[in-house]
Amino acid sequence: MMNKTRRTRREFIKTATVGATAVTFGGILPGFTARSYGQIMGSNERIKVAMMGVNARGLALANNFSQQPNCEITFVCDVDSRAAAKCISQVEKNQSKKPEAEPDFRKTLDKDEVDALVVAAPDHWHAPAAILASKAGKHVYLEKPCSHNPHEGELLIEAAKKYKNVIQMGNQRRSWPNVAVGIAALHDGIIGKPYFAKTWYTNNRKSIGIGKEIAIPEWLDFDLWQGPAPRDAYKDNIIHYNWHWFWHWGTGEALNNGTHMVDLARWGLQVDYPSKVTSAGGRYHYKDDWQTPDTQMISIEFGDQAMITWEGRSCNGRSNEGASVGVIFYGEKGSLEIQGGNAYTVFDLDNKVVKEVKNETGIDTRNLTNPSQALDAIHIQNFFEGIKNGTQLNADIVSGHISTLLVQLGNIAQRSGGLLNTDSSNGHILDNPEAMTLWQREYEPGWEPTIA
Repeated sequence: MMNKTRRTRREFIKTATVGATAVTFGGILPGFTARSYGQIMGSNERIKVAMMGVNARGLALANNFSQQPNCEITFVCDVDSRAAAKCISQVEKNQSKKPEAEPDFRKTLDKDEVDALVVAAPDHWHAPAAILASKAGKHVYLEKPCSHNPHEGELLIEAAKKYKNVIQMGNQRRSWPNVAVGIAALHDGIIGKPYFAKTWYTNNRKSIGIGKEIAIPEWLDFDLWQGPAPRDAYKDNIIHYNWHWFWHWGTGEALNNGTHMVDLARWGLQVDYPSKVTSAGGRYHYKDDWQTPDTQMISIEFGDQAMITWEGRSCNGRSNEGASVGVIFYGEKGSLEIQGGNAYTVFDLDNKVVKEVKNETGIDTRNLTNPSQALDAIHIQNFFEGIKNGTQLNADIVSGHISTLLVQLGNIAQRSGGLLNTDSSNGHILDNPEAMTLWQREYEPGWEPTIA
């Protein structure tokens, strides 16, 4: 039973009129910082947040959240004591109160001082952590991908329906103003009917070598880091970033960076579940412990309506169309291109530029942790407005799951023969028992995510 204090606070958070409109990105009065605004507003008017996973992307998010005047970070949760200390120091500079360190995020979920959990831990933790937070009545800001496997994505949707909390996925470009205007123009027919979207990501990642089993460092709780994943040995080339390239914990480049652009492609084409998914590629550049493809081509078909492709090159950074990341929509009357920034360009069928919308906000698409802090603040404020006022989310969990599923199906196709036929009503794999073994994962006993 929720106690009176917690119930009263939740009711206040939902109905508060002091919100993002007055003090959101670009709206702070001259001469005031986020910290000074936070002091004026008072602690009861700020959404209180626990941060889970703060070594890299999570540190960038903590910095961004703590600079929002209607937010206070109350707990920093990380299994790496060094990362937690660094984050706490940074957050304390941005807000009026020092957050507490709590390595196990689960211990914060019964706290009245937490309204929302921000999940930026490794991929295998995303859905299980979000589900635990939902059960505890907390809202969730969930970094992409929303899940490690399709089954977890469906569990997230069930959790949001049952517990009626707000879950915003970190598809931040859905909140970038010029990107949203470009997608709206696409829907209004600026290039006629769009029927094909090409997406890509390139980088020059180095070899991760052959890992050696060594003693777990004293600063790391490796058991909690693994959490829901079946226990595996600690090696010196897993933490912190290289887990992305191991199927046991990560989801490869397709979900690490492909999710963002495939989400824009799906949004622009106004499609949901596919009818067929194919994938080709492999680990070609280096011979090391890296398991996921470093080169991959995924094709996602939606009957006779449209198609999306994603090209991922982790070890050759040669740009496509002059950009390291982007999406191009091809239609009856021309093309619309969105690269890594808050901008878009429209071409006619003769490749002539007919419209160009630029943005002056600097973005570094190769920055692994914080390429677009100012623009991402808009997405954070949309999350807060969803909590306080019931505002429609720009990237709710249903939308987030569908976009995540598209690239998950690409990985499943890659690992099970290259071709999947799928049910266009829900994305489920048809007539392929081998592929269905990858629909969900095995869990460490006692750590299985459940909704009941």
